[in-house]
Amino acid sequence: STDLTSTVGYDSIIQHLNDGRKNCKEFEDFLKERAIIEEKYGKELINLSKKKPCGQTELNTLKRSLDVFKQQIDNVGQGHIQLAQTLREEAKKMEEFREKQKLHRKKIELIMEAIHKNRNLQYKKTMEVKQMCCCLLPYGALLHLSSLPQFWQLFLKLAQTKSALEDSDRGYQQNITALEKIREEWQKEHIKACEFFETQECERISYFRSALWLHVNQLSQGCVQNDEKYEEIRKSLEMCSIEKDIDFFVNLRKTGSSAPAPVVYENYYNTQRNMTHMRSPVTVPISRRGPLPTPTSGPGDPDYATIDGYSLI
Repeated sequence: STDLTSTVGYDSIIQHLNDGRKNCKEFEDFLKERAIIEEKYGKELINLSKKKPCGQTELNTLKRSLDVFKQQIDNVGQGHIQLAQTLREEAKKMEEFREKQKLHRKKIELIMEAIHKNRNLQYKKTMEVKQMCCCLLPYGALLHLSSLPQFWQLFLKLAQTKSALEDSDRGYQQNITALEKIREEWQKEHIKACEFFETQECERISYFRSALWLHVNQLSQGCVQNDEKYEEIRKSLEMCSIEKDIDFFVNLRKTGSSAPAPVVYENYYNTQRNMTHMRSPVTVPISRRGPLPTPTSGPGDPDYATIDGYSLI
């Protein structure tokens, strides 16, 4: 500003820096809130995997797949809890960065506040001395316009004030010199302060951008890790064999390898009847159905087994 005592430009810079600090605080609070959500979600997943029944009576390969499924869901929950801790650490780093910038900037602001105060005081003092000199000058002009009696009265006043006028003039010149020195010092410090503030703002934007980039990478990494855990479930399901599970159940619950014999008729009414006329027992063939077909998937079909067009999952 052309006004020597104006701080409009400086105040605008300080306001912008305070807004930047506020923006960092908002992102810091965002990370903390996200950490609370992630931790709560992770704990809920762990509780779900441990407490909620899921195929307790299944056997063999499908049971192993379900065990892997519940374990990996538990691992996903643990991953979300770990992510919550990571987010809290990043929020703490943002807070430390923000407070560090505030502390460094406060030193510069105190220097500028002192030099602004000194500049304004010197300017006010200089203007007061200047005004005093302006008030004393008309006495010399009145000598040419006054009558003889008035002349001697004014002459005496002029003689009395001449010394004061000279002192005031010298003081005015000294104050002007002092003010110029202070102005040059203020301008120098102002430039240094602006350069420092610009450096801080560059650091803040760079740090903010990096923090946001890191946050997105952490979320992306969490998704990748979750997908790896889900891949373990898919691999386990690929090892699930329908035929093996059926055979396992049969072998586990089988009660014997022979079918019950036919019930033979016994004549309790006529014991003399020729027993040769009784129906001969017929041997019932015992057979089991052949092995189940191996699940296959055609090109473009989903990656799960089907039998005769019916999905097993």
